[in-house]
Amino acid sequence: MVTTRTPSAQRVVLRNISWQTFETMLAEMGEERASRLTYDQGTLEIMTPLLPHEYWKCLIERLIFVLGEELNLEIFPTGSTTLKREDLRRSAEPDSSYYIQNEAQVRNKFEIDLNSDPPPDLVVEIDLTSSSLDKFQIYASLGVPELWRYEEGVLKIYQLQQGQYVECSNSPTFAQLPLNGIPRFLEESQRVGVMGMTRNFRNWVKEQI
Repeated sequence: MVTTRTPSAQRVVLRNISWQTFETMLAEMGEERASRLTYDQGTLEIMTPLLPHEYWKCLIERLIFVLGEELNLEIFPTGSTTLKREDLRRSAEPDSSYYIQNEAQVRNKFEIDLNSDPPPDLVVEIDLTSSSLDKFQIYASLGVPELWRYEEGVLKIYQLQQGQYVECSNSPTFAQLPLNGIPRFLEESQRVGVMGMTRNFRNWVKEQI
């Protein structure tokens, strides 16, 4: 077992964990928990986010909803819902996730089953500290078509192409907008506040469209 502590998250890595043990831990820990579990073919990482991690996650979530409102897109947020496939022996709980293109298919659902439901259209990961697991490979195997990674003031957007994530300059979901400008607004929140940042971002989106 390896334990690390950082300013943004606490992580514990357990190895040689069976899928059955992982499922048991999920059930016993329940849904009302702060920690997030990632499982990759026998290796389990338990991450407990701290304030900086949650702050940036919540800000990006606000901006995604502004995009949805201004572009007239329905969004079904699924947060850190457990995304798992027993046949692949892989599972992840993203920092946040959203159904947009496939929103109508999961609207009003209370449980996501990736054996019959599509994966979220967009997953966001706040990587202020690196995971010990290859989350790119996990999300690719689960079929998540778009992944945003925010790290140290930089937002990178990836699109799933032929089973691999390829970095792109624009979001496939919000293709009209140059979203590489998002970090500027995130940093601005520390000067003008969260509501001020939201207003400024909304005005910027309106100018772009």
